[in-house]
Amino acid sequence: MKRALFLLTLLIFALTAGCKQKQPPSPPQPVKIVATPAYEKYFGPAPVTDKGSCFAFVIFFPSAKEPGKVVPFPFFTFDEASLRKVAVERLLSGMEIGSYKGEFLQPFPKGTRIASIAESQGMVTLTLSKEFDPAVKDKGADYAARAIILTLRQFKGVSGVRIQMEGVEKPLDVQADEGVILQPAPPRLLSVIAMRDKGKSDVEEVDAFFDRPVDVKEFRMTDKDGNPFAGETYHSVFDMAAVLKPKDAARFKAGMPVKVRWKVADRLGREAEGDNVWLLEVKEH
Repeated sequence: MKRALFLLTLLIFALTAGCKQKQPPSPPQPVKIVATPAYEKYFGPAPVTDKGSCFAFVIFFPSAKEPGKVVPFPFFTFDEASLRKVAVERLLSGMEIGSYKGEFLQPFPKGTRIASIAESQGMVTLTLSKEFDPAVKDKGADYAARAIILTLRQFKGVSGVRIQMEGVEKPLDVQADEGVILQPAPPRLLSVIAMRDKGKSDVEEVDAFFDRPVDVKEFRMTDKDGNPFAGETYHSVFDMAAVLKPKDAARFKAGMPVKVRWKVADRLGREAEGDNVWLLEVKEH
């Protein structure tokens, strides 16, 4: 469960803020994650979990490479009641994680937060705080609003989205259609992170995080000279990481080079592979 929560906050690759696990049945049985139509369209069937009810959705981040376009990115949460709020908050915080650094624009000025979010007869009204004002005065507001509208419209029951700023009654006049959505690129390795319990010196496991659920066809983790690390390797929760449980945990230090050879395919058949050296990050549970 610690790994599941870290994976969600990391994306979430920090993948998803504010996840809360519901009590699983006893004994736990694999349950398919409930996915939005947008998730299934861009990333295929959702994985299964035995960690309680979970929900898969997409956040549409503004593209830095093609301004005006958005890029779908998968996220997961256990918090059904706050799906819309979780999605917008994650969008506001941006996406500068691992191999995605520099890929997405951050059109929300620092300090921008949700002042309120409400829904009436299918219309979601999102009010952003006054810190959003600088974006309203330039094109950043268009990029931001387009990403919010597309993200919120995927949720069941949402027929329209109105975006306004705190203290200003007039909503933003922005249109968003699916023509601005870019198709996801092939899967990629996001980061390589060693996990250890708080206060401990040795790591518990080394996780190679991917940017979406994948089927791992080949995986090998070695030192910079190609010598494999002894230990057990397995697939993680949500199928988003390959995990090494090392026999010699003392070998793994922050900043050390780790070579990863991998080949994966996502649930829509997009394949990718790599053979790169990563500088190891170390995080505490």
